[in-house]
Amino acid sequence: METEDEARDWLRALPECDAKAEARLEQLIGLLREENTRQNLVSSASIEHVWLRHIVDSAQLLNHVPRETSGLWVDLGTGAGFPGLVVAALLPDLEVVMVESRARRIEWLERARIAMGLERASVAGVRLEMLDTRVASVISARAFAPLDRLVALSQRFSTSDTVWLLPKGRSAQQELQDLREWRHMFHVEQSVTDPHAGIIVGTLAGRKGKTK
Repeated sequence: METEDEARDWLRALPECDAKAEARLEQLIGLLREENTRQNLVSSASIEHVWLRHIVDSAQLLNHVPRETSGLWVDLGTGAGFPGLVVAALLPDLEVVMVESRARRIEWLERARIAMGLERASVAGVRLEMLDTRVASVISARAFAPLDRLVALSQRFSTSDTVWLLPKGRSAQQELQDLREWRHMFHVEQSVTDPHAGIIVGTLAGRKGKTK
């Protein structure tokens, strides 16, 4: 996949992408372009390929969870809203909590969430360490922290059934190889938007030597 047209065609083939969902994503892109003139949410180069680089790059995570996913989706270090706002736009009935500690990003996420009518989505404007513990069905994080640190910070939200979705770019396989302190069923999936990028997908059993 290389072009914006290819990205939109791929997106429209998703079961979750009906006309209302696509309209919400169109609205998100308009809001993003406007806000990007005030703060650097995404690079100016990537905004010209926004469907490919941000929308589909986020939406592809849905292919790695059961279609009947319910419960809570926690997106760590949401930043500009990827994948959190995209997931919420495609699954508006799912509870999505976007964790972000930077004040201007929090304000942006709130404005976008309200404008898009995402009533089941919310923004947790705190550092991850301060977030109340809840069991998540899905944990996602895009460029948030190295894998070993991310797991250590986030494992309290996870059970053995929680699906982890962690886009890691070119470092995915190496970070997974370096994750030695944890029992897990993680593997690397190829990104559909970048032939050199990987997504770490799987479940976590707990720290080695301890019973979860």
